[in-house]
Amino acid sequence: MRKPIIAGNWKMFKTRDEALSFIYAVNNEMPSIDEVDTVICSQFTILRCLVKRQGENLRIGAQNMHFAENGAYTGEVAPEMLTSLGVTYVIIGHSERRAMFNETDESVNKKLHAAYKHGLKPILCVGETLDEREAGLTEKRIKEQITADLAGLTKEQVKDLVIAYEPIWAIGTGKTATPEMANATCGYIRFLIDNMYGEETADAIRIQYGGSVKVANIEALMLQPHIDGALIGGASLVAEDFIHFAKSSCFNQILIT
Repeated sequence: MRKPIIAGNWKMFKTRDEALSFIYAVNNEMPSIDEVDTVICSQFTILRCLVKRQGENLRIGAQNMHFAENGAYTGEVAPEMLTSLGVTYVIIGHSERRAMFNETDESVNKKLHAAYKHGLKPILCVGETLDEREAGLTEKRIKEQITADLAGLTKEQVKDLVIAYEPIWAIGTGKTATPEMANATCGYIRFLIDNMYGEETADAIRIQYGGSVKVANIEALMLQPHIDGALIGGASLVAEDFIHFAKSSCFNQILIT
């Protein structure tokens, strides 16, 4: 059985003091790392202070990185800079990065290769716009992204990859795909991985749902067979809610089995 992974994407929220208050509130409440992987992806400025206080059952991730080792890339952060801080995970290809900072599947692919080179665990984001969904192009768009983003990766790398399906129309809008809709697309992603890398890899890879995940819908989402966790935006900023997300993922995996 795949171990659930709950990841909070703090985006551009929380000062250092606010982040530390959160960590102190959740640290002793996280389920065992044997039951669920829990991750907080914060801004670059507070990564180190969170890593130093992450405890046994929580890991810290970055929200982005550059694919280059170093160079004249003002405002960017290299993979080795993250590993030197003790960061474990990194989000790659979030829809906000693709839309606002012109990230392409080509640059996402380069970032994935760089992340693996430096021992980081990537969380790859893919998803369709509302126009694409209404036009019946969801699977076409997802296939384009998965094929281009994973180009050149090995089976072992893909087994260790986390893919977050985030329908762009559901991010920060209050709208969400129904659990059945989310599961269908996550299942399609697993189908693509099976075709590209084989059944063993498809069974091993963890696929999250991300898109207006809340306390009210996490349990129904986690009951779906192809959903192995959640990438959570605004709702992950509240310590009590993040604890609920982590504990719900464990309980629902017990129900599934």
